Amino acid sequence: MMTLICDNLKPGYRGELTKWLLEVKPGIFVGNVSALIRDILWEKVSADFECSSVLIHTAETEQGFEMRMSGSPDRSVVDIEGISLIKTTAVTA
Repeated sequence: MMTLICDNLKPGYRGELTKWLLEVKPGIFVGNVSALIRDILWEKVSADFECSSVLIHTAETEQGFEMRMSGSPDRSVVDIEGISLIKTTAVTA
């Protein structure tokens, strides 16, 4: 099972994703695809620098899932002793 969340997604990518996944809300795609298809879709979406995206999929980890993030410079996924956490950079005004 996987969930892919995309902001500012180009229409061409939306069409490609809906071949494999259901778009349950604008920019939120859910489905059950093979690891190969998941990785191919992620490569396409993460290569678009205008798109900020998050991929969450089931995995044999302590949490039961893995995360990948792309396009958001103020957030990243870090692994601390096998637990995935979100690291944010402080924005000062």
